[in-house]
Amino acid sequence: MNLTELHLNAIPPEMLIAAAAGAAGLVLLLPIVSMLSGRRARLRAEAEALRREVLAESHMAELLRTQAEMQGRMAAMADVFGRRQGELTQTINQRLDGMTQRIGATITEQTKSTHANLRHLQERLAVIDAAQNNIQSLAKDVVGLQAILSNKQTRGAFGQSRMETIVADGLPMGAYRFQPTLSNGARPDCTIRMPNDQPELVVDAKFPLEAWNAIRAADSAELKKTFSQQFRRDMDVHIRDISEKYLLAGETQDMAFLFVPSESIFAEIHEHFESIVQRGHRAKVVIVSPSLLMLSIQVIQSVLKDQRMREQAHLIQAEVVHLMEDLSRLDDRTRKLQGHFLAAQKDVDMILTSADKLTRRGARIEALEFGVAGSDPQAVPAEQVPERAVESRTGLLKLRVVDED
Repeated sequence: MNLTELHLNAIPPEMLIAAAAGAAGLVLLLPIVSMLSGRRARLRAEAEALRREVLAESHMAELLRTQAEMQGRMAAMADVFGRRQGELTQTINQRLDGMTQRIGATITEQTKSTHANLRHLQERLAVIDAAQNNIQSLAKDVVGLQAILSNKQTRGAFGQSRMETIVADGLPMGAYRFQPTLSNGARPDCTIRMPNDQPELVVDAKFPLEAWNAIRAADSAELKKTFSQQFRRDMDVHIRDISEKYLLAGETQDMAFLFVPSESIFAEIHEHFESIVQRGHRAKVVIVSPSLLMLSIQVIQSVLKDQRMREQAHLIQAEVVHLMEDLSRLDDRTRKLQGHFLAAQKDVDMILTSADKLTRRGARIEALEFGVAGSDPQAVPAEQVPERAVESRTGLLKLRVVDED
């Protein structure tokens, strides 16, 4: 017998029976325990599923609530954007109307100025046309100059008329007299008033042209010599008459002008009859051509103008003061107009800035992001994109809303 059998023989039979009965009970209880364990696991799984379902419903309700809240906010934001857009449109229309009015006023002023300039240009063109017509008339008159000079009375009237024309064109009214009577009864062709209450200057236009024409018409040297001597005698007599009749102390200047109505005759006298010129200088009678008379008239006119300006210096100063005041007002108005243009440009820049902000804000709203807990928090850096997190009670849902001022 082995050791096991010895032990079994040593155990009482009652205990063996009891052990056998316990073993049989254990065998019967094992299926029951196994069945209870499986039922408990199923109940636990059902409870877990139920808990998850309840949790999912809670999450869904929270999500629906958050979605409704977001829809309300979006509606409010859409309303605000609509009002802002209406205000922006009204402001833009007002600014554009103001700018249109200012631009229209500026264009109107420029149009008026252009019309005025064109009117002045037309007036100048009319003056030029009139001058051209005068030149054409003068060219026609030159053709009949020979016929005019052939008659003594007509020739004298021609010299007088040309001298009067030069004097009247160069001096203002009251600065000259034609055919005045002097204290000795003599009547010079013209007297010119000198500045500073000086005696008048006498101008004589009775040039002896007969001998000169005879010299030009002579066909031999002897005739030319004879007519030249006659011309010298006539000039000497005429110069002496001017010196004796028209040079009156205290009443007229101590010098008189002898007007020669032709530049060519004047040049011929200075070239071939120097003695006549010297005789006139000694008698204080200066022979002048139309150009020299015109130059003398211009010098006298300048002296008279300077005298009148000195007499009217206070009026000129007052007018200059008024001119400076007008210039100051013009400068102020120009600066105000510049300020209006700068303000309009600034308003347009502000409108463009607001439009850019609205565009960016609309893009942010369109690009709203919904994130799940546990997602990468570095997807959008917090220091780059400002955000406001809305967390649910369970801590599993995070809504990220971008808001930028």
